[in-house]
Amino acid sequence: MKPAQFLYRDPTTVAEALGLLAEYGEDARLLAGGQSLVPLLNFRLVQPTVIIDLNGIDGLGNIQVADDSFSIGSMARQAAVEKHQDIIRGWPLLVDALHHVAHPPIRNRGTIGGSLAHNDPAAELPAVMIVLGACMILQSATAQRTVPAEEFFVSPLETLLAPDELLIAIEAPAQDPSAGWGFAEISRRHGDFALAAAAVQQIPGGAAHTPGARIVVTGVAERPLRLTEAENILCEGAWNAAREKAIRAAVETAVEPFEDLHAPEWYRQQAAGVMVARACQDAVTRGADPSTHRDKRPGAVV
Repeated sequence: MKPAQFLYRDPTTVAEALGLLAEYGEDARLLAGGQSLVPLLNFRLVQPTVIIDLNGIDGLGNIQVADDSFSIGSMARQAAVEKHQDIIRGWPLLVDALHHVAHPPIRNRGTIGGSLAHNDPAAELPAVMIVLGACMILQSATAQRTVPAEEFFVSPLETLLAPDELLIAIEAPAQDPSAGWGFAEISRRHGDFALAAAAVQQIPGGAAHTPGARIVVTGVAERPLRLTEAENILCEGAWNAAREKAIRAAVETAVEPFEDLHAPEWYRQQAAGVMVARACQDAVTRGADPSTHRDKRPGAVV
């Protein structure tokens, strides 16, 4: 099929784009990478009055890294973030997750902000941003606000973005150097949407640290789901078979999987437990040996 007729606008500044959003509101759709929007248009699942193309706006794709944080412009291409050396060193979990997003040609065009604003319930990046403690910077013609990632994702394809707002950047604090991390995903084929995926970050306990962990699953609920009970179990002590079993049981109790043509409910439920356990084991291993997770690309053997 072909999309229904629409107007096309290509602003060159953020202010111009925000003016168009203020004018058209819910009748507008934003074009970033287009990897999600174009199929929706072609199937006529969305029929906006106007498409606002963000690709001509300078500065929205900037990636800035400081000692205590990163700021990634919403139009930053996923491939650019994946290859950014400072992101690789400081936020390896994000880079590891990006390896699971579709295929290289898609990541060359797809944007970080586009994926987050679209909020597919099986997408990898929303879960990762919650684990990293990231915030979304939202801008309208009259105000700017900062929303924590844990609050930003509401339900399938829905976020806290208002019709007149633009996601302009994503910010995340520097991660504890001792933190271990893990990302695990199962899909029908590599590059497909996740049937279940897990993002984990763990800070080992010690003289200088209180143990801490964040565990978020995706693909098994209406939005990325943080699993506090599994986090508590992970922080209780050394990794062993009993702790793995307890975490898997906690995950299977907490998730709310849906059933579709790709997998039944029971399969997603069990797969979520397995993916969380694998990601937790990776996080524990990397946290115990810092040399394996700060000076190598994600995916290195540990």
